[in-house]
Amino acid sequence: MTLEILTSDLLSPLRHGFFTRRGGASSGIFEGLNCGLGSSDQRQAVELNRARVAAAMQVSPEHLARVNQVHSADVAVIQEATKPPVSADAMVTNVPGIALSILTADCQPVLFADQEAGVIGAAHAGWRGALDGILEATIDAMVNLGAERERIKAAIGPTISQNAYEVGPEFFEDFMAENPDNARFFANGTGDRFLFDLPGLGLQRLRSAGIAEAEWTRHCTYSDPKRFYSYRRTTHEEQADYGRLMSCIRL
Repeated sequence: MTLEILTSDLLSPLRHGFFTRRGGASSGIFEGLNCGLGSSDQRQAVELNRARVAAAMQVSPEHLARVNQVHSADVAVIQEATKPPVSADAMVTNVPGIALSILTADCQPVLFADQEAGVIGAAHAGWRGALDGILEATIDAMVNLGAERERIKAAIGPTISQNAYEVGPEFFEDFMAENPDNARFFANGTGDRFLFDLPGLGLQRLRSAGIAEAEWTRHCTYSDPKRFYSYRRTTHEEQADYGRLMSCIRL
């Protein structure tokens, strides 16, 4: 099956993509394009999936840069993709021929570009990372490489939507303690539950950081099991593990 790659007009003509699970070699609960080396999927299948992504990005698998994602606000500056990955949740580079790759399964994959400066970025932004400033830190790191804040464009790929993201009162209270204005990202759910708007938070943080052009592709990972992996859906279905989607950008 052919790979399915979602793109953003904001980032064109740079080669980039939010890959769905279609077109992969994994089977069982991982059926499709599982790119998560940390999953319990067969290593050979994951490596083959990652090689297919690299080919689509027109780089060798060795030039598919990655980080060990830990829900932090740390950003790695990538000059050589072949170095061992560090613990961080975003990457930036100004080196052509390196594809920055992020793994997600409900969290936000965010791709950035200042095409005129030749600087790109990729971030993994769950609620914790977004609240702690991973998006702003990525933008700052790009500026340090020569990007201009007002020229940077950003696209949020498939992520869990508000209708599928039910949280408890403690979660809501943590956000209120950080900033009462965060109430805009919550809707009333059943009983004492709330529905949380993760991509809404991401877009607000991007725009507050000076990014004039930012968008969400409006794909919900939870609601479309044929196309996307979802940690939350897997948990609700009591499955043993879950696949990881890959998002990439390169100069």
